[in-house]
Amino acid sequence: MRRGLRFVPPALLLLTLLELAVFVLVGRAVGFGAALLLVFAASLLGLVLLRREGMRAWRGFRAAAQAGQPPGAQVTDGLVGLAGALLLALPGLVSGVVGLLLLVPPLRRLAGGGVRRATERRVSSMVAGDLFGPRRVRVYPGAPQPAPTTPTTPTNTVQPPAGPQQQPGPAIEGEIVDR
Repeated sequence: MRRGLRFVPPALLLLTLLELAVFVLVGRAVGFGAALLLVFAASLLGLVLLRREGMRAWRGFRAAAQAGQPPGAQVTDGLVGLAGALLLALPGLVSGVVGLLLLVPPLRRLAGGGVRRATERRVSSMVAGDLFGPRRVRVYPGAPQPAPTTPTTPTNTVQPPAGPQQQPGPAIEGEIVDR
């Protein structure tokens, strides 16, 4: 986790430079006053949606908890909606477009699936089951796999005391013979 944090400052610097470059390009195309108005309008819309998405996420979580269902789907949908509204509320055209895209239902479901997969990879299967319910596993038919071979004589077994040895009789195919 800490290794990934070292990339945060350069990523924020690149994002800031990208936002400035896009603002200048849009400002030259439509005028700087219109570009500034567009950024303010997007931020205001983001703030309004932030409150709405927060309330929606809380209601979905509460309804799932009262119904006794795993709340993971509602939490994931709420987190993606909140992230979209937060990105829209941040001043900037690129972050506003990404935030707006996260609020579109098909893209929101797609991003929610990614959040769910990432969460399932990072938490134990028990916690993931509590959050999202039982996992759905796809099973593809294929050639049967050979069974793993086990050694015929275990390495840490206790040897019987020395005494008269019994010779095993002839083994019939498929019969287990004790030695």
